[in-house]
Amino acid sequence: HCRERYKSQKELLENAATFRQRNLPIDLIVQDWQYWGKYGWNAMRFDEAHYPDPAAMMDSLHRMNMHLMLSVWSKVDPNSEVGRQMTEKGYYIPKTSWIDFFNPDAAAFYWKNFSERLLKPYGIDAWWQDATEPENDDLEGRRIMKGTQPGERFRNVYPLKVSEKVYDGLRKDDPERRNMIFTRSAFPGIQRYGSVFWSGDVGNDWETLRRQIVSGLGLVSTGLPWWTYDAGGFFRPGNQYNNPDYIECMLRWIQAGTFLPLMRVHGYMSDTEPWRYGKEAEQIIAKYLEIRYRLLPYIYSEAARVSYDGSTLMRPLVFDFPGDEEALKQDIEYMFGPSLLIHPVIEKGASTYKSYLPESASGWYDFWTGKQYAGKQYVETSVSLESMPVFIKGGSILPWGPAKQYSAEKSDEPLALLIYPGADATFCLYEDEGTNHNYESGAYSQIPITWDEAKQTLTIGKRQGSFEGMQKKRTFTIEKGNTKKEITYTGKRLKVKL
Repeated sequence: HCRERYKSQKELLENAATFRQRNLPIDLIVQDWQYWGKYGWNAMRFDEAHYPDPAAMMDSLHRMNMHLMLSVWSKVDPNSEVGRQMTEKGYYIPKTSWIDFFNPDAAAFYWKNFSERLLKPYGIDAWWQDATEPENDDLEGRRIMKGTQPGERFRNVYPLKVSEKVYDGLRKDDPERRNMIFTRSAFPGIQRYGSVFWSGDVGNDWETLRRQIVSGLGLVSTGLPWWTYDAGGFFRPGNQYNNPDYIECMLRWIQAGTFLPLMRVHGYMSDTEPWRYGKEAEQIIAKYLEIRYRLLPYIYSEAARVSYDGSTLMRPLVFDFPGDEEALKQDIEYMFGPSLLIHPVIEKGASTYKSYLPESASGWYDFWTGKQYAGKQYVETSVSLESMPVFIKGGSILPWGPAKQYSAEKSDEPLALLIYPGADATFCLYEDEGTNHNYESGAYSQIPITWDEAKQTLTIGKRQGSFEGMQKKRTFTIEKGNTKKEITYTGKRLKVKL
């Protein structure tokens, strides 16, 4: 959850606690810029007048099972304590306040201060590397790499170098925790550095929402799988909290954002918490937050396929239906993983919506009603302010987890395996410790699951691998239409006839 901005430690903690009190699921809350106050832009310290005890703030958030992301820029006020040292050492891009990340000494000094002033004292969980362009064409006409190269030739590479330095520093100075970097600009290869890219400071209207989906699909097609947007738009109307037209559009942003690689809301000079927009809006947002958390077993397993198999969560239809010419004409429909077809609503006041279902011998199922449709046709479905067109491909196994308030929350509710018949299906349920790098040395498990359409049989295969804290014995609920069976799984191969 993000907004521009929390203005004090007290305000941030009060809002974090309200999420928990109102049972609105959240894992990460973001402190945007200007927490440095009197110390100067990105001085890499909190102004005690408003953030008297950042370590206690972190402890309070962690007791709420919540993490903090902090905004840290690539520019530093030359008059700040760090900035004066940067100036003395010649580490700025000339005539700017941006650090020359192409100079290894400058990058190393930036990280040294970052680590000693922010990471080590407080144990902050994630990092927002904002404005990694740099802004205002500040590389144009300037020399970089200790004055040896023209900045404009390498300007697009700058965000890659920032993420690389922060990632390498985190692996060295915070090796026990999996890192997460959020960056406004990207370059090919940045996914290697635990970086998620968002589309910047955008407007809030219907056409902007449409363009965001189109551009996001283009972006992930280039090999950058981790993308999101400012749900609700960054620039918002002054009457956003009681403007029904804006609230309708905002809800459509958030609904589509449920099915993006990262679900996130943000807004300039805005208190973006769901309860600000009225009871109905809060209830709808809560509904989609629950869907997101119930989908986590599916999303996390597909996220693993991004790392291991070069897959992508958000998929333009050409990836899965290259032979369907009509599918290739769809500019805002997309697959979210191999099973979910998403059609964002980008029209005001929609009560019905026409969606194209790509060619599929196994057909498609309406996510909300379960109604089955044949593929290679347009279908018109009812939509309300609470619903958007979502379809599940026939021949799918969709893991559906328990409702949670945060991702690591333990639950006695079984993991449901939802079978959408029509063809043979496979799914690999991936799990690991979730917070560290132990998966890189094999500390993870995979459970292969297959559906035999002819025999109407689900096989849960032998579990492969293990990790600390793994559930060795668990309950699965297998559901196909109105048929439901509950089984106990201990890691050995099981067959279930439905």
